[in-house]
Amino acid sequence: MSTLRRAIGLPAATALVVGTIIGSSIFVQASEITALVPSPLAVVLAWAAAGVLTLIGALVCAELASAYPRTGGVYVFLKEIYAPSLGFLWGWAMFWTMHSGILAAIATVFARYAGYFVPMGDTATRLVAIGAILVLSAINYLGVRLGSGVQSAFTLVKVAAVIGIIAVGWALGDPAAAAPATPAAPAVAISAGNFLLAVGAGLFAFGGWHMVTYTAEETVDPTRTIPRSLLIGVVVVTLCYIGLNAVYLRVLTIDKVIASSRVAADTFDVLVGPGGGSVISALVMFSAFGALNGIVLVGPRVYYQMSQDGLWFKWVGYLHPTYQTPGRAILLQAVWSSVLVLTGTYRALFTRVIYTEWIFFALLAMGVVLLRRRPGYQPAWRMPLVPLAPILFVLVSAAIVVNQVRADPANSAIGLLIVASGIPAYYLWNRKA
Repeated sequence: MSTLRRAIGLPAATALVVGTIIGSSIFVQASEITALVPSPLAVVLAWAAAGVLTLIGALVCAELASAYPRTGGVYVFLKEIYAPSLGFLWGWAMFWTMHSGILAAIATVFARYAGYFVPMGDTATRLVAIGAILVLSAINYLGVRLGSGVQSAFTLVKVAAVIGIIAVGWALGDPAAAAPATPAAPAVAISAGNFLLAVGAGLFAFGGWHMVTYTAEETVDPTRTIPRSLLIGVVVVTLCYIGLNAVYLRVLTIDKVIASSRVAADTFDVLVGPGGGSVISALVMFSAFGALNGIVLVGPRVYYQMSQDGLWFKWVGYLHPTYQTPGRAILLQAVWSSVLVLTGTYRALFTRVIYTEWIFFALLAMGVVLLRRRPGYQPAWRMPLVPLAPILFVLVSAAIVVNQVRADPANSAIGLLIVASGIPAYYLWNRKA
């Protein structure tokens, strides 16, 4: 019987963390946070706070991964802490909306930026997006070593490019140019509520930090490698995000940052001339492609493990005898994500459901507190500041969910219903099992 191959070491695991977090949003739209907190210091503090909270969430996952180093990550953690039904709901929402939806969304971003160089209509854009999904699915079908190698290469170049942008910004940027031409107006008072909204917006840009846990049985020494990769990866991403936003605010005025829908391209246009936009467009494509590969790689591991547990289609649990990858799970994910791209339905599904991630994240954080009281719980690595750090994370996660429900109750209710539809599905699969 074939087994999953351990081929992901610390560099590849760290590349998976960094590569799945840094997608396209940081290059395209930093305006939302700046509009909420229109002060350079407040912007940097908001990004730093989002990074610290992401680090807490990552440390939660690090401890849980060291206690349960099995394929499936969050699915396994929820199942072990609470009940199999809760783990199933995570996997259910992942496949139909959360994971497949973000896969479709990032593929579409990649295709749209390809249109910067080769003009395309809507149909061609969708076909390019589907093509990217299928190419990366084929690469990951052929082996986790190949897929993680592609991830490492793209992440290395992506981080080097970000460092390059930061260096160019500080070398060529003129702080005087970003100062308003008219005398400064009185400082705008920034409310605590707006600051929290800015932190929440930043947290969404850090999305994907938990995905490395899905590949535990393909990771070398996972009880040590996964915690270290999460810590290193989140710190690297936080420094990149803070550095990029500092450059935006050094080169452009606050008003221009707020008004821009492509802030990185506008920044580079100022620094190096009109050709700067094409450089950034190429970087966004490159970054999106790297993030796409990481998301293609990790998702099928959850569906594979659910199938092994009798909680998903039995044929999805097939492991390729030569490549030792969950080939059918990879194909299933590719087909469904392509359907979402082709129909455009990923937009509604993704925006309605993505906030529900934070309900599960809050449960994970509280789970660490609960597990510490269970006899026999022996994680190989323990996160510091328990219970204070997990409880802080729970409170922030709850605030994100409450804020979303209050802002858009109709779509929030639909999103919760989509996730809750997994409850009858769980009992049907459980009865078969």
